[in-house]
Amino acid sequence: MRERNNGRKASVLRRYVPIVAWLPHYRRSWLRPDLFAGLTLWAVLVPEAMAYAGIAGVDPVIGLYTVPLPLLAYAVFGSSRIMVVGPDSATALLSAATIGSLAASGTADYLALTAALAILVGILFLVFGLLRLGWVTDFISRPVMQGFIAGVVLVTIIGQVPTLIGLAPTRGDFFQQLWSILGVLDNVNLTTVIVGVGSLLLLFWIRRYAPRLPAALATIVVAIMAVTLLDLQGRGVATVGTIAAGLPRLGLPSVGGLHVYKTLFSGALAIVLLGYAETLGSAKAAAAKTGETIDPNQELLALGPANLGSGLSGGFIAVGSFSKTSVALAANAKTQLGFVLTAGLVVLTLLYLMPVFKHLPDAALAAVVIEAMVALADPAYFRKLWRISHSEFLLAFVAMFGVLSLGVLPGIGAGIALDLLLLIRSASRPRAVTLGKTAGHVFQDLSLHPEGTTVPGLAVFRFEAPLIFTNASFFVEEVERLVSEGDIDTVLVDAEGINGLDSTAAERLLELHDELKRHEVSLCFARVRDPVKDVMRASGVLDAIGEDHIHGSITAGVKAFKRAHKRPD
Repeated sequence: MRERNNGRKASVLRRYVPIVAWLPHYRRSWLRPDLFAGLTLWAVLVPEAMAYAGIAGVDPVIGLYTVPLPLLAYAVFGSSRIMVVGPDSATALLSAATIGSLAASGTADYLALTAALAILVGILFLVFGLLRLGWVTDFISRPVMQGFIAGVVLVTIIGQVPTLIGLAPTRGDFFQQLWSILGVLDNVNLTTVIVGVGSLLLLFWIRRYAPRLPAALATIVVAIMAVTLLDLQGRGVATVGTIAAGLPRLGLPSVGGLHVYKTLFSGALAIVLLGYAETLGSAKAAAAKTGETIDPNQELLALGPANLGSGLSGGFIAVGSFSKTSVALAANAKTQLGFVLTAGLVVLTLLYLMPVFKHLPDAALAAVVIEAMVALADPAYFRKLWRISHSEFLLAFVAMFGVLSLGVLPGIGAGIALDLLLLIRSASRPRAVTLGKTAGHVFQDLSLHPEGTTVPGLAVFRFEAPLIFTNASFFVEEVERLVSEGDIDTVLVDAEGINGLDSTAAERLLELHDELKRHEVSLCFARVRDPVKDVMRASGVLDAIGEDHIHGSITAGVKAFKRAHKRPD
């Protein structure tokens, strides 16, 4: 009994703490690629974390605070051996949108609220994971997600343009910021423009012609050298300035009580949904190349301590990153052990390397953000979506335009709301078609196969969805339309696609049967599934229609109609 209990405990531990399962089987041959991947990731993470801090509205050092504990937490609890968790541009923008209405950027309250939001997001991730709610992101369709990302890309870029060219920051939605920038272009600082645009061009050049080189780190090094050697600060180029070296203090942020967390709840929920969708997508993309298995609910649980660690160390939101995971894959990473090294290197950076960034120009950080956003954009997806479905393209456009015009949180809310409305409409108006016999005695949709033949007086009708309260009226309307449009004696329903029947729909079937009977029209069914037939029997539908009006196949139903009406075969 004791051995069985110990085995059960070990199984639970391996399930909820995946590092216990893979670390004992670590191979010595993995160490070198893991260490190289960890070093490569450090070179990418440091400049990107500092740049994304600007999106979140906090000092660059806060971006570095967001790296070590999330990396360590995910290494212990994550189900992917390769995915990288850390600062992300989209969730950083969501964080800024949530906090921006409550405190002014740069103030102590803003910093405390940013950390508190990360803690709340961590708690929600844990709750969702314990409740095994990994399916919730299924309600965010790919078009809405891509539309949101496209909107975030544009909003983030327009927010960084003033820093790139030496203008004061702008406020408002995308269009208001764009108009403000166009109105003050005469005030740009030419030296800052050269530094910012030059950094951006260097990033693009490295990505294309020297992809193995850490583009962001190389660009920042070049920018720091240029500012230092050419004394560009004296020409109006703004820099990060002195950053105090040292590690953050661990502890709860001082935000004034639980009511503040209630204020942050809606923003935190949006971040959880979108951050989890991005994380799961990144983990699955990595798994497709490595062959590992991803546990969606464990990913929720892993993001919990990752964000709790970030918030308790004064950082902001951390989620899975596809771009940084791609860097790890390119570096041939084998396990999360390399990312533990990355966390250690970031700690050393905080302790000893912060003075190096004193002359880092803000324009170079803006260039890093803009280049990352351009890489994130995917116009080919929208062209493909237009070819596939105009309605889904409209859905993506609404999500994007909502983000641009309403703001990040209202915009994504509008996209998800429209998505759900279309889902409800689809459920209430499923595919319902009239069938005809084609070659090989197969019954197919007449709208697609006009060569199909029908039997005079008989309408064969197929309904391709569960028959429930949301679409029962539509079913009745479609049957009544068939009867009204022709000289119909019998409606034969092909019920193979009806895999469910609820009480509301059963009542509507009884009403439909009575209505058709008054017009001397028979209602028959073919290929009724057993669970549906059980509901029909319990609700009295079967007794009203009659067992002899339930057929095993469409062909059997057609033959029964011909016999009853003395029609030739």
